[in-house]
Amino acid sequence: MSERVYVVTDIEVDGFVPGPHSMLAFASVAVTASGAHVGEFEAVLERLPGAQPNPATWDWWLSQPPEVLAASTVGARPVPEVMSDFVTWVQGLGEEREFVASPLGFDGTYVDHYLRRFTAYGLTQGPDETDRLFHGPGLCLKSLACGVTGGDWATFSVHDLPSEWFGEVEHTHRAIDDARGYANLLVEVMRRARG
Repeated sequence: MSERVYVVTDIEVDGFVPGPHSMLAFASVAVTASGAHVGEFEAVLERLPGAQPNPATWDWWLSQPPEVLAASTVGARPVPEVMSDFVTWVQGLGEEREFVASPLGFDGTYVDHYLRRFTAYGLTQGPDETDRLFHGPGLCLKSLACGVTGGDWATFSVHDLPSEWFGEVEHTHRAIDDARGYANLLVEVMRRARG
């Protein structure tokens, strides 16, 4: 049996509601529980037709260094093309694939919306569907880390954890950087859970 692959994903958006707002960029880092690096996916997406940025969110983007906004807007590709490429990449990772995000409730909502709108898949699919992109409902890295560390669920943030747990990868709001840090964090948290 092949080892399960965790598709650790980070998104960058211009608002908080998928559809009215757009996912600007996303990236995934595929790892195993033992820490083996399986692959990476990164894309910048065109905005959804008719969608408009949330003004406060866009003001935040404009307050960042220019390279931060550029990483999520320059070289944008058509959404159907990106999502098709993502599905193909995920399918090439092996039979046991699980989606991971921090927090799952936010990033997962966007990824599910984009998958369902532009592909034949969803983040979570019914047990009667034999052609599934991911297995299981997805894993919330924030919840897992909170449970393993005994954190206070009301105030817990993964960003309060030691930087070495992220492999010293800085959280830059460039999707691939953040996904790499979260992938390192997942491996560290699972290692601690086993211990």
